[in-house]
Amino acid sequence: MRQFKLGLIINPYAGIGGALALKGSDGPEIRAKALAMGAEKRANGKTKLALEELLPHKDNLTIFTASGEMGEDLCRSMGFETQVVYTPVEQQTEASDSQQAAECLLDFDVDLILFAGGDGTARNIFDIVADKVAVLGVPAGCKIHSGVYAITPKSAGRVVNMLIQGEIVSLSEAEVKDIDEVQFRQGKVSARYYGEMRVPTELRYVQAVKMGGKESEELVLTDIAAQVIELMQDFPETVFVMGSGSTVGAIMQELGLDNTLLGVDIVVDQQLIHQDATENDILTFIENKPCKLVITLIGGQGHILGRGNQQLSPKVVNTIGRENINIVATKSKLQSLQGRPLISDSGDAQLDAQLSGLIPVITGYRDQVLYPIAET
Repeated sequence: MRQFKLGLIINPYAGIGGALALKGSDGPEIRAKALAMGAEKRANGKTKLALEELLPHKDNLTIFTASGEMGEDLCRSMGFETQVVYTPVEQQTEASDSQQAAECLLDFDVDLILFAGGDGTARNIFDIVADKVAVLGVPAGCKIHSGVYAITPKSAGRVVNMLIQGEIVSLSEAEVKDIDEVQFRQGKVSARYYGEMRVPTELRYVQAVKMGGKESEELVLTDIAAQVIELMQDFPETVFVMGSGSTVGAIMQELGLDNTLLGVDIVVDQQLIHQDATENDILTFIENKPCKLVITLIGGQGHILGRGNQQLSPKVVNTIGRENINIVATKSKLQSLQGRPLISDSGDAQLDAQLSGLIPVITGYRDQVLYPIAET
């Protein structure tokens, strides 16, 4: 089992004003007032409930976190392998500390950021992370209106547990919302939408169902094609490098374009620009241009590179960048791997290591799952 890299941020003051009817805990004045009134910090206790679900797999887990009450103290007390990436300057942490901790976690390429707080904390994380990495909130604040939070702390831990074990977990876009606390204290509810982050949710095992509750291959491939075509529409003039395999072939069919089943094609603005491209052809088309790679699993062991698509050389993949790789596959195809990770066998050990970790896989229209690429 691969080593899972979990980012953790705890807002120690989340929810501190709730029991005292202060209707929130945003701002140093409210926190100071709550502490003076004898408020208890409960965010670490709620985070502990989530982390307890991960104890059976702690040998396969490293937690990257901030010092002290922002994560380190709890993780070390529970026996987790812990790496501190950020230390706040002041004992009473502020929103800026959550943001700076999030920036540091991005530098360490964590698989998921787990954070404990309320809607204010979600806003802070969103300001830095946006859609760069999947996140999941442990509900610990007074206001929990954002969709990025698990139902309970334990359920947050259970979802992370699924990811650690390599189970297929759906990836959804969830809203970040917050209520104006000043107006809320005056009896006015004014919610504001700030954006969306990617959140792992328990797998919806049945997709495009026919009789028997199994995936309909034809319907699912149509859904996958619709998602990739929408991506092409969102990124005009971007060079799409279309890899080999029947799943990518289904996308080309939906586009009405000829497809090289065992080769690589180049598409721009939904038009076929070059067919059966060599490595040098691909490099010529993507040089100094926005580009994306669409690939699927090749071979019976979950290979994404190095089996039937050697045109996608380390130089090509490095030029495109991991963030621009779009893996497409049906959930049935992923489930057939029986928990085995995807494999990159590009011939470049450094590239294969950089590609390892959780990656979104397009499994339908606006439907993704997180799935691991193996460390080699």
